[in-house]
Amino acid sequence: MYDLLIFDWDGTIIDSEASIIGSMQSAALDLCIDVPEDAAVRNIIGLGLPEAIRMLYPDQDETLVLAMRERYVQHFLSADPTRSNLFPGVRDTLEQLQGEGFRLAVATGKSRRGLDRVLSDTGLAPLFEITKCADETASKPDPCMLEEILLVTDVDPRRALMIGDTEYDLEMGQRAGIDTVAVSYGAHHIDRLSRWNPVLEVHQFAELGSWLLRHKAS
Repeated sequence: MYDLLIFDWDGTIIDSEASIIGSMQSAALDLCIDVPEDAAVRNIIGLGLPEAIRMLYPDQDETLVLAMRERYVQHFLSADPTRSNLFPGVRDTLEQLQGEGFRLAVATGKSRRGLDRVLSDTGLAPLFEITKCADETASKPDPCMLEEILLVTDVDPRRALMIGDTEYDLEMGQRAGIDTVAVSYGAHHIDRLSRWNPVLEVHQFAELGSWLLRHKAS
């Protein structure tokens, strides 16, 4: 059974897709470069910001990457917070899982500044024992983020579970030797996620809680 549950943030815990796409497109307009299509931005959700920008603009130099990052952050942090809401069932399920003794963590492509703000805005900060961000370590799908969480929490990889909505989450989990759960309501289509052989696919967040509690009782 699992002791430690590690969650992606954007697209798994919170529905921030519209804010991410809008902020990336606004940043491109500011810099007078090609504005990426919605699908292109959706594809890079989950990566660290520099890695995401490089994927969108592979022919641009690091000066553009830094400028794009700065403009994106400004737009995202000034965006209407009501555009990003917790997915249905998230708060109740997380509280239930913590109450049942599961340890909770976050591994996200967000910056520390961005994650701390949204943890405060949602009131979820007390639920998570540890959080790791892409600007503190290697970006997904590198397993370093998960390995650091396992080291700090002293949990065997076989007792941990990575939950996410993108291929980057599931590849990261696989490379760290951690079982994964795919959520179908986020950025990447479930067909892409299934290729990484998750132990579970969920279509609503609450399904994860029900599954974990059933297995804990068995």
